[in-house]
Amino acid sequence: MRLILFVLFISSSLLGAQNNYPQDYFSSPLEVPLILSGTFAELRSNHFHSGLDIKTQQRVGLKVKAIANGYVSRIKISHFGYGKALYITHPNGYTSVYGHLQKFSPEIEAYIKKHQYEKESYQIELFPSSATLPITKDSLIAYSGNSGGSGGPHLHFEIRDKAERPMNPMLFGINVEDNIAPIIKSIYAYPIDANSFVNKSNTKQKLNLIPIENGNYVIKNMEAYGHIGFGVETNDRQDLAANSNGVYNIQTLVNGNKNFEIDFKRFSFDETKHINQLIDYEIYTTKKQRIQKLFKKNNPLSLLKPVLNNGFLNIEDSTYSVYKIRVADYKNNESWVTINIKGTKNSIIETIEHKETTPYFIKTDQTVNLKKENIAVNFYKDTFYDDFYLDFEVKNDTLTLHKNTIAAKKSFNIAFDISKYNDEDKQKLYIARLIGYNKYPIYSNTKRKGNLLTTNTKILGTYTLATDNIKPTILPINFKNGQWLSKYRYLKIKIDDKDSGISNYRATVNGKWILMEYDYKTKTLTHDFNDGLITDTKNNLKVIVTDNVGNNSTFETLFYRK
Repeated sequence: MRLILFVLFISSSLLGAQNNYPQDYFSSPLEVPLILSGTFAELRSNHFHSGLDIKTQQRVGLKVKAIANGYVSRIKISHFGYGKALYITHPNGYTSVYGHLQKFSPEIEAYIKKHQYEKESYQIELFPSSATLPITKDSLIAYSGNSGGSGGPHLHFEIRDKAERPMNPMLFGINVEDNIAPIIKSIYAYPIDANSFVNKSNTKQKLNLIPIENGNYVIKNMEAYGHIGFGVETNDRQDLAANSNGVYNIQTLVNGNKNFEIDFKRFSFDETKHINQLIDYEIYTTKKQRIQKLFKKNNPLSLLKPVLNNGFLNIEDSTYSVYKIRVADYKNNESWVTINIKGTKNSIIETIEHKETTPYFIKTDQTVNLKKENIAVNFYKDTFYDDFYLDFEVKNDTLTLHKNTIAAKKSFNIAFDISKYNDEDKQKLYIARLIGYNKYPIYSNTKRKGNLLTTNTKILGTYTLATDNIKPTILPINFKNGQWLSKYRYLKIKIDDKDSGISNYRATVNGKWILMEYDYKTKTLTHDFNDGLITDTKNNLKVIVTDNVGNNSTFETLFYRK
């Protein structure tokens, strides 16, 4: 009876919370049915997803509409991230965001290009006044695209509150068909200290998850003792999409009493980095599974609502407990996991792993400076969430800095002294992180000051000095030297750099800077002749591309237009 009342309380509280927001104020941003490839607060690499990813029928160019009256308050265009993004502030205090756009409405497009040409930069961020670009509800503001860090054509859509915190757009009546309950993929149990055990082991255990009727699950015959916690791997699907998306709410009960909650309703960008403390970071980096810990330990995330003992359980000998996990999507479709726990203090304990000690113990409340040979590492106070023993070795300009199994709260600094190299070689060096089985070097943002190369990073692992002596490549895609391009709308060029990567580029025609949009996914520069800058018949195109260590290439060609 207590469980039934608790379930009714959960359902009514969720529905009540959802109805505290205006339901008829905002309209849909697209004219097609809303089908999602990503949900709000979905777990992503190093962050929570801050909006809805809406499918655009596998194509670009769908009309994007303003969801309410307002004005364009921000425009940001970048190679990565949201790509082409538009922000509209509404009279009720909320801001809507539209990302990965292909292009903007004619008036907005003209405003942006005017500023791009003035600043001679494709990447730009603008903050128009409230009177510059007023917007009416349902008016055309842009066309959907695939710009920036998008993995395919879609519209990234957000609603933010007055404090610029992203909120679940479904709270405002944005409707998506969903009659499918979340899927529970795996459950883990965690002994929290040296005197706690799960199934005769002091290390985390993957439990045997048994599906039962109505899409629910049970775990039988689990033995435990001491201070323990649980973790869940789960996702959700909507009716018209096969995507594995995020869930809306996770709650736990111990013997009928509410124990813990993760409420994916709103978060701030300042805290989204703490996702790596919410998940089991070691399992994520080694197995690519996102196990959400159902307990709070050194994590300031506002999404977490610890009710009882921060979500932990204290299991005593010769006791029986029932632990339940409820996972729900926004439409209140739910799945339950029931875990029957027998409290048993075993005399024989199986230890699968041995916690390795090293000479380097990192304490979260202290600054730690490590140095060996020509390499120094500086960990500032509160760099990590937990104390741990660190692997630290230096050999032949290569730094082994543990494995990437420990989540960092903020960046630390790595410095390489390159004074032993000659001046010519110094100019081509950069810091690289070695990844994968073959230890492939990936450029880590490197700064140079005298004989020091430094990088700031949040990723443990292996770092080395790498050399880039290869210039970027520049190749025309849709034209050749001396060609007439009178009937062409676009001029396209492919640029690439094998090692350190592209740093910047510049294109001119007859000495005048021209706007070329860069798509790093296709490595393509594109100029739109409709910009109207090129008016001469004979045109000399010059493109200069520079990589991250300063190697540069120049491409020059002639083309003609009437």
